[in-house]
Amino acid sequence: MNVLVLTTNYGVEQDELTRPVAALREAGAAVTVAAQRVAPILTLVSDRRPGTVVAADAAMGEVMAQEYDAVVVPGGTLNADRLRTDRDAQRLVGAFAKAGKPVAAICHGPWLLVDSEVVRGREVTSYPSLRTDIENGGGSWHDRQVVIDTSGGFPLITSRRPGDLDAFSAALVRTLQSRLPAARERAQS
Repeated sequence: MNVLVLTTNYGVEQDELTRPVAALREAGAAVTVAAQRVAPILTLVSDRRPGTVVAADAAMGEVMAQEYDAVVVPGGTLNADRLRTDRDAQRLVGAFAKAGKPVAAICHGPWLLVDSEVVRGREVTSYPSLRTDIENGGGSWHDRQVVIDTSGGFPLITSRRPGDLDAFSAALVRTLQSRLPAARERAQS
């Protein structure tokens, strides 16, 4: 499984980037962290304190959705607010959705899903302050650790906050593992 993670170079919530990446790699996935630039990613803890520095593997403008089996969008208020208007990020999320591939986002990450127009008619969760944005984008917001919606042509996995990371990471890994036979077929064709 090849998984793409989208982030900006500043402001992503440290654990929302590092913990899902670690869980995916532990489950055997190859993970590419794509930022706006191939430069260090300066994470934050609770949107305030400096976190760890993470290396960007690629620039979002240079990756293609067809090379990956799923996309993950971590939160962090600053990260998500910049990412939601990034044309490359919107293009990638839209391409994953159109191809029927899993799209996952946590905390403020669903802002990108709203601006990529993939929440209409879908069941979604997020950080509570995004509820109005999600509902205005046509989604149905729920206050749950994780919401997995498979009704709209692609699996949509969303979660609320860093405290839900174990549940989010587990749901992401389970969803990807359930799709392994389909991913192998695509790779062979």
